[in-house]
Amino acid sequence: MKTIVLGAGIIGISTAWHLLERGHEVIVIDRQPDAALETSFANAAQISVSYCEPWANREAPLKALKWMFDKEAPLLFRPQMDWQQWRWGLQFLAQCNDTAFERNVQQIVALGAYSHAALKDLVGTTGIEYNRLERGIAHFYTDQKSFDAAGHAVELMRKHGVQRRLVSRHELLQIEPALRAYGVKITGGTYTSTDESGDARVFTQELARRCIARGAQFLYGHDVLRLNKIGNAIDSVAVMARQPGGGGKKDFILKADAVVVACGSYSAPLLRSVGVDLPIYPGKGYSATFPLLRPEGAPMVSTIDDGKKIAMSRLGNHLRVAGTIELNGWDLTLDSSLARARCHMLSRRIEAILPGVCDTRTPEEGGDPQYWTGLRPATPTNIPFIGRTRVGKLWVNAGHGTLGWTHGAGSGKALAELISGQVPAMNFGFCGMEQGNRTLTAKVA
Repeated sequence: MKTIVLGAGIIGISTAWHLLERGHEVIVIDRQPDAALETSFANAAQISVSYCEPWANREAPLKALKWMFDKEAPLLFRPQMDWQQWRWGLQFLAQCNDTAFERNVQQIVALGAYSHAALKDLVGTTGIEYNRLERGIAHFYTDQKSFDAAGHAVELMRKHGVQRRLVSRHELLQIEPALRAYGVKITGGTYTSTDESGDARVFTQELARRCIARGAQFLYGHDVLRLNKIGNAIDSVAVMARQPGGGGKKDFILKADAVVVACGSYSAPLLRSVGVDLPIYPGKGYSATFPLLRPEGAPMVSTIDDGKKIAMSRLGNHLRVAGTIELNGWDLTLDSSLARARCHMLSRRIEAILPGVCDTRTPEEGGDPQYWTGLRPATPTNIPFIGRTRVGKLWVNAGHGTLGWTHGAGSGKALAELISGQVPAMNFGFCGMEQGNRTLTAKVA
């Protein structure tokens, strides 16, 4: 079976690998010159099964209103003349209740656990090295109210099989001594020893090279112009090289037995062009990667700062700091006043928590903070769309929001199983499937 995978981020490359494992002929298409150069490039680096709570909860609407005029807010809604944004927002509000929250948590945790197991198998098979640290994830709180509320989150996660637990400030500082300079401000935390961290870009690019070695064809530097539909099925994909030879720009057609759309936020407009309308909207996220000045003082445990909703992960001789979501359309600028404020917030926060550990100087001060922004493909539920669309031969693997790295290996494996006529071993609502108590049965096309 010949399959075209559109998108070479962690989702697309994982899908390609698992398709190859099942004997498929695979073509991967991406507009960038290498894998993982967009949303997968510089994320928070966490494999976080334990911290996967949906953005939509009963407190979210009030918080979003309060944060609307705060440039450093964890979740910033910037209204646009875009009805897709407003539709997404209304669907998000519909999820802001306890019933929907717990239902969404179950789905996200099920995919997270399945994906973590898939990642471990994949690393064992390939031997890929990517600054992996299996030290768990710690989440610290700086006010008593938030720490008290964390008990409910811990209880909910444990209900779904995640061994997240409450820890005192004293125990938290034993788990991660690097936080001692900030310890007086910490009220307590949670810790999950089974979570881990690592560089998603390095992993994805290495996995892509292994796909090539197994015979996959990669068309880097190619734009997807359109999906050609005949009747109710995809007939072909029209693509064009971004830097063609002397013959000038010319598109060409590729045909396959299946087409997988794994283009992150850009999946939604591409799918809508053939009548598949999914509520995926871009959430602009930021990160900074700082060189370490004092490696001995840097954390080895990946950490979440609840106060600013940012994550910190050690990547060799650097510290990756990432966070915030900005619902601001398709903007990817880093030089606006808003973008600068959010980037500088990351620098200031790290200097407050880990004083003198990283080189947090701005470029104007002689530093080299690697600021980055990417569009996280968000759904109102935070549950991605994985499976068959109502258009023949067309499959989707998109909408992973901030959890693309956490869910990447499992999402790729699950979709490859579905395309191969198998049923993934988890209770998850796949597109084009009917969900029973524990068994998922394919719909008749």
